[in-house]
Amino acid sequence: MPSLRSRLLYHVVKYQLAKLGRRKLPLPEYRLAREAAAQRMFRMPLGVQVEVAQFGALGGEWLRPALQQGKGVVLYLHGGAYTGGSCITHRAAAARLAQAARRSVFNLAYRLAPEHPFPAALDDALAAYRALRAASAGAGVALAGDSAGAGLALALAIRLREQGEAPPVALALMSPWTDLTLRNETHATKAAVDPYFPSRERLQMAAALYAGDTPLDHPLVSPQYAQLHALPPTLIHVGEREALLDDSLVLAECMVAQGSTVSLRRFPGMWHVWQMLGGWMPEADASLQELGLFLDRNLSAPHG
Repeated sequence: MPSLRSRLLYHVVKYQLAKLGRRKLPLPEYRLAREAAAQRMFRMPLGVQVEVAQFGALGGEWLRPALQQGKGVVLYLHGGAYTGGSCITHRAAAARLAQAARRSVFNLAYRLAPEHPFPAALDDALAAYRALRAASAGAGVALAGDSAGAGLALALAIRLREQGEAPPVALALMSPWTDLTLRNETHATKAAVDPYFPSRERLQMAAALYAGDTPLDHPLVSPQYAQLHALPPTLIHVGEREALLDDSLVLAECMVAQGSTVSLRRFPGMWHVWQMLGGWMPEADASLQELGLFLDRNLSAPHG
């Protein structure tokens, strides 16, 4: 049963997001409003150092936990429907994941749509992955992300496989957005209980802005429609109260059918990317801890 604190916070999040939605802000102002809200609401953990970093033209930040063990790093790709989100909005959750994984996490500031439609974000993620691999002296690189960022992490793993490049050692995905066509049933059936996506309007608009001239069912735009064989070990966490529930369920089913190793955990009463509230409620902490342990285990395992 969901904790009392999570039940209270669900209504707080739903109210605050509905209030923000009614303001109908232009996209640049909406991005700033989300960053301001993140700094008020999301708790940075103690013992994580933030270092602004640059790989050529790519910006981002290192999140380095005080207690690190073993080799390898994590590339984190933030959510925000490809049109928003930043290092600031997702810093706290990524920092808690770094603590749980006992590894440094690189929080990438990839380019956003509509200024930079597909494949700009994927190109940035690929360039960051290659840079981390080159700097890691043979140690593994794992991928993690939430929502659109989780879909982007999956698309990156697929692209690396297609190009014959060294794969990431693991994928840790929180509420991945894998179907930008919005054909999955829960895009409609869960909308009434989803604080983030109470209607399809925002997702439809974001999908169109991100895809640009590329079909929405392109396998690197909507990786649910990709060939999903020979992918790294994958752990998916998804809430029962979110419109993207089927994106996780269908993805996991397709991955299993095609021979990839995947585990999926559904959290009763949880909403889209509830992990952002780490430090506030036990369900967020439990999910981040489990995802971090999964990353730690796979980064610690022997690999080529």
